[in-house]
Amino acid sequence: MGTPEEIGYALRCLRRRGIRRWGSSRAAMAVTIVTGADGPAVLLTRRGDSLHLHAGQWALPGGRADRWESASGAARRQLAENLGMRLPPESVLGLLDDHAIDNRLVITPVVLWAGEHGDHLRLSQRLQQARADDVLAVPFTDLDVEPVFVASSESESSVIRLPLHGGWLPAPTAAVLHQFREVVLHRRRTRVAHR
Repeated sequence: MGTPEEIGYALRCLRRRGIRRWGSSRAAMAVTIVTGADGPAVLLTRRGDSLHLHAGQWALPGGRADRWESASGAARRQLAENLGMRLPPESVLGLLDDHAIDNRLVITPVVLWAGEHGDHLRLSQRLQQARADDVLAVPFTDLDVEPVFVASSESESSVIRLPLHGGWLPAPTAAVLHQFREVVLHRRRTRVAHR
């Protein structure tokens, strides 16, 4: 499972759940698929140490949507701003379930096909001008791991984390990638978002 057609079909079978909340800001995360020597992979960026929120953490590229901007448009714009990768509208393969953060922000994960943009040298050159300090192409096989659920001090529900290279991916990146794994790699309609 790794062609754009197979991934797009799996996403269409999900029947994603959107969240509409009056007054909430909207954001998009780019689940960007590249091809490389290890097969298809998803791009993560290490957030710069100078950033106010979540500095130094691995995350999916993304950020707030401009007013009247679609989630797909916002994800593509954020990918261009963060990694210098400009993908056309037809690169969008589908959407995963929305995630609400503190009743103030709704995040829509957008799955994009970047194909040969995964060449590490070209990505490294793009990153010299980008806001991310580092980029990592995580092969699908490395995403096929069981998550860990940790009690949250901020809510009644637990928080999901995914193991990665001896460390942990935090929520919401972990939740998005876990649902991606379930839907795309295993064809399961797993839900991970809390409403």
